[in-house]
Amino acid sequence: MPDPGPSLLTLARNAIAGHFGLPPRPLDDTPELHENGASFVTLTQHGRLRGCIGSLEAWRPLAQDVRENALAAAFHDPRFEPLSADEWPATRVEVSLLTPAVALSFSDEADALAQLRPGVDGVIFSVGNRRSTFLPQVWEQLPDPALFMARLKQKAGLPVEYWSPSVRLERYAVRKWKEKQP
Repeated sequence: MPDPGPSLLTLARNAIAGHFGLPPRPLDDTPELHENGASFVTLTQHGRLRGCIGSLEAWRPLAQDVRENALAAAFHDPRFEPLSADEWPATRVEVSLLTPAVALSFSDEADALAQLRPGVDGVIFSVGNRRSTFLPQVWEQLPDPALFMARLKQKAGLPVEYWSPSVRLERYAVRKWKEKQP
């Protein structure tokens, strides 16, 4: 099967460029684009995060998932103002394709931390109606499992010291593709 990465990057870039009225780049169609897939689209400028939105479950065709997540990362990430046309040329696109999440079994937080694989695992933290995730790429900024978990809790709106027997953790892996610096 052909590598879907170049097509995924082109899909994401074309979705955002189309919002600005720019012509699309040519796209190679691959079979994987039509299968259900879960993706995250991350936008950076000069190495700094500019938007990141995605899907944790594969519930729509991958091509649609990437297009929708690209638009959401550019224009609806609540952490940032919508991307402007002036910023677009300096924006780098990365697409992550997620594997299905697998639940972890653990006795307490120390046991959970011991099972995490820095640099490999994307992690979903859930408790009650709160949920957060970090892609495996986040380990580059947070290489310590305890700090990684603390930031996941904060992202879910909880204090860093929070723990409960009802905490649920899931892990997933990604295949990722990143544009070269524009």
